[in-house]
Amino acid sequence: MTQVFRKRFAELEQQLAQVEATKRAQYSDYSGHYEAVDDELLLNWCVKARNLLSSSCGKESEHFLSFVEAEKPQAYLHNDYTVKRVKAVFLAAKEDFEGGYLASVRQLVQAELFDSELEQAKELQSSGFHVAAAVIAGVVLETTLRDLCAQSGLLTGKMDKMNADLAKAGKYNLLIQKRITALAGIRNSAAHGNASEFTKEDVSSMIGEVERFVADILS
Repeated sequence: MTQVFRKRFAELEQQLAQVEATKRAQYSDYSGHYEAVDDELLLNWCVKARNLLSSSCGKESEHFLSFVEAEKPQAYLHNDYTVKRVKAVFLAAKEDFEGGYLASVRQLVQAELFDSELEQAKELQSSGFHVAAAVIAGVVLETTLRDLCAQSGLLTGKMDKMNADLAKAGKYNLLIQKRITALAGIRNSAAHGNASEFTKEDVSSMIGEVERFVADILS
């Protein structure tokens, strides 16, 4: 997914240059002489750029919100001014994305979320709810594998397939792959209510191993 976003940023930067190239001197009785770009091309580009910022930065990000604000028409100003505003925001988002700063923010948020979920799993485990604890730890593991696949340009799917693909791509070694296979087995047994197929000690070990794996991936 990262490579897809990177490619799209580059494409839209080129398309913005094409929009700017349509700037022409114009005249109206109301405004007099002024310069403006093709309005339809600008709207087309803004829709695509807004969608990219929504996907890559998030709708609550400063980049997305600033872009939406920059798009708004300004009284007594023509669309060449809008181009300058949206271009500034777009290039800032592109620079932050390519520099890895957006990914860092997402990883911090995700790390906090995983910590919370694993703490919940530990509490359930200590209260005797081993099955529920194993299911939650398994969800954290699966989500981590999905994110790692997306970052690596690999297809997401069932845990065993993602695990094999990631090991094959060199994201971790065969020993870790085997351990993830074992952890996935506990998760699957728990998810199907087969509590007799694992022990509370297995779940305790599982939570610890998932915690270490997530920490290594997000570090």
